Amino acid sequence: MNDLSLADITAAAKRVAPHVIRTPLLPSRALSELLGTRVSIKYEFLQETSSFKPRGAFNKILTMSGEERARGLLAVSGGNHGKAVAFAARALGLSARIIMFESTAPSAVAAARAYGAQVDLLPSPAAGFARARELEAEGYSFIHPYADPEVVAGQGTLGLEILTDAPDTTDVIASIGGGGMIGGVALAIKERRPAARVWGVETVGADAMSQALAAGKIVELATITSIAATLGAPAVCALTLGLAQRYLNDVLVRPDAEAVADLIWLLDHAKVLVEPAAAVTLSAARQLGARLTPGGHLVIILCGASMSMAELAVFRKQLEMEGGTYDPR
Repeated sequence: MNDLSLADITAAAKRVAPHVIRTPLLPSRALSELLGTRVSIKYEFLQETSSFKPRGAFNKILTMSGEERARGLLAVSGGNHGKAVAFAARALGLSARIIMFESTAPSAVAAARAYGAQVDLLPSPAAGFARARELEAEGYSFIHPYADPEVVAGQGTLGLEILTDAPDTTDVIASIGGGGMIGGVALAIKERRPAARVWGVETVGADAMSQALAAGKIVELATITSIAATLGAPAVCALTLGLAQRYLNDVLVRPDAEAVADLIWLLDHAKVLVEPAAAVTLSAARQLGARLTPGGHLVIILCGASMSMAELAVFRKQLEMEGGTYDPR
């Protein structure tokens, strides 16, 4: 595992503070009644770009040399990471080139371009990373979405905020793509509050971390089939797998239908519209059930809201076609 410490995350928090939003953590009566334990929501989707990703992007860029920044920033992304790098580049007066995929939501492509980035569309993640290697060889400064200690340290600042606002936290649930966010958050929380439990969740068809944990090594997924595109990392990395092995209590895997159903539940009852990758944290909480103690304090991280009404309509129609239902309580 690459070296990463609580001190790195603490330093990142000071570094990125002028550039990111300190998102609120608020109690949720609806979720507390549903789950039978005290629940608070970390409203991380209120970040600029509608996800946690600017934390890692800013921390990485701000630790680069002036020469590295001047060469131009490069990222590969299915959506949120690319938007974050584009936003950070604009805020810092730098240029950015973002490689996205033909399957990337048009809204994400448009957002990255609106921040001033050049966006190239490639057929697949494999093609995208191959092109990135070529561009990096030409001189671009590549920012990996999760296989980078500075990026992970930036994402981990979320964990420090949770413990500052809710020092009695007993459980945290976060979704997993490449594992950078949950790895940084888990390190920050478990090093400061060892008794707290951190639970990860993935969707079926985007479960690179659970497969890697089961195998004890990195497993590359042949294809990403989940509709939760922002969880669609083809593989985790040594850094994030090591953090998961050390700090996570468990990683749950839930079907797309549950993620969409809970997306709708959250819209109906918590009055927030988030993406499936964030809503699946509620699916995980439902599965944990009795493992969540009535006297505990569960924090659910709603990490992203890269959703349009058109996408919601498609997801809901798909759920209905598959015979899915959701609990209206």
